[in-house]
Amino acid sequence: MGNFFDDLLKKVFQSSEVMPVNHKENFIIKENELREALEWSQREDGRKFMELINKNYHFKKAQINKNPQVHILESPYANGIAISYDLPFDPKSFSLLFLAFSQRVLALGYRQVSLDRKFEEINDQVKITEKFYFKPPLKSSDDGELISQLFGNITLEKISIDNTPSFIKLLVTIYSDRLYKNPKPFDQFLDLLFEVDYNG
Repeated sequence: MGNFFDDLLKKVFQSSEVMPVNHKENFIIKENELREALEWSQREDGRKFMELINKNYHFKKAQINKNPQVHILESPYANGIAISYDLPFDPKSFSLLFLAFSQRVLALGYRQVSLDRKFEEINDQVKITEKFYFKPPLKSSDDGELISQLFGNITLEKISIDNTPSFIKLLVTIYSDRLYKNPKPFDQFLDLLFEVDYNG
């Protein structure tokens, strides 16, 4: 009889000890950090990173892999890229790229809907996902005119594993609803995102 209770207690307390971390929270990035990222993207060092990622994206389209690798995500209703963390990036420049992308998306006429951070424990590692979610401006379709979706909804994520950057993912998801105009081309979105002479 004692063994039954011992086993039961062991199972109950053991399960509570090994509960994996799984937490999501909203957070705010300071204005000066966002301004620093935007200014960085306009200076020579930031422009070089923008040019490098843009060039590697076009290499990838031609089936050529260059570091840092750019992975292309394609489907009928979503397109995107993922940028692997690799040299010549360091944690600071990778974070600046992530924040600079967010500011360029806003400059294209988007509105930020949310910014959250998720902590997940996976195989004894902690995965942290910082995620921006953007939508086109709100417009009414009362006059019968189709609503512009610009390029679609945009999700921008930076993933780190055990506090080491892993990749940045940018995903554009389109509306297939008949109330909306067709989206603008994804390649046009990337041209604007990587625009070296961008002025905000």
